[in-house]
Amino acid sequence: MQLDPNRILYEDNHLIAVNKFSGDLVQGDKTGDVTLPDLIKEYIAVKYDKPGAVYLGVTHRLDRPTSGVVIFTKTSKALSRMNKLFADHKTDKTYWAVVEGQVKKKSEKLVHYLLRNPKQNKSYAHDHEVPNSKKAVLTYSLLKKLDNYTALEIQLETGRHHQIRSQLSKVGKVIKGDLKYGARRSNKDASIHLHARSLSFIHPVKKELITIIAPVPAHDAIWKAVSS
Repeated sequence: MQLDPNRILYEDNHLIAVNKFSGDLVQGDKTGDVTLPDLIKEYIAVKYDKPGAVYLGVTHRLDRPTSGVVIFTKTSKALSRMNKLFADHKTDKTYWAVVEGQVKKKSEKLVHYLLRNPKQNKSYAHDHEVPNSKKAVLTYSLLKKLDNYTALEIQLETGRHHQIRSQLSKVGKVIKGDLKYGARRSNKDASIHLHARSLSFIHPVKKELITIIAPVPAHDAIWKAVSS
């Protein structure tokens, strides 16, 4: 299993961004499946003829059934700087989601308090603060209306565990295929219709604005309808 070079969205001496497919693991889990970082390290080792271990820093994560842009670092210095950008909310993250049914509002800001249940690997959204909860804020806007679904564009203000999935479900806008958060049925490929569409930030070394856009899954008819 090798990384298709066409999946690389951006690369320089400091950073490498990849279009994650649904099913790819950003971080190893109990399945022991090959991770996306494993594939990227192999790609770097072969491309640059690097002997020995290849360094790759993980700056953020996407859930396994989610697709879209993920950025990694090639140096520890770039990792610490990117980590600070994410921690200080100095990155702009835009997601696309396809939810069940028709959404009437053109846009809405959602504020909840998320309580994570590690045993269930699930986060529960509450309208008011509860013990150990974390504030979660996002804004969605109408992207496209389809026959049985609505495509939304989402701007994240915070980055919580399963934030988009939990918050949208709380207000009755369940992401297509997301059984964990109330979808009527699963997608055949076990994906959910949530896609990290773009990521913008000031480059940690070059100090210039970088915007990385990830194409939607090419094989999916609904995503094609959204992006056409």
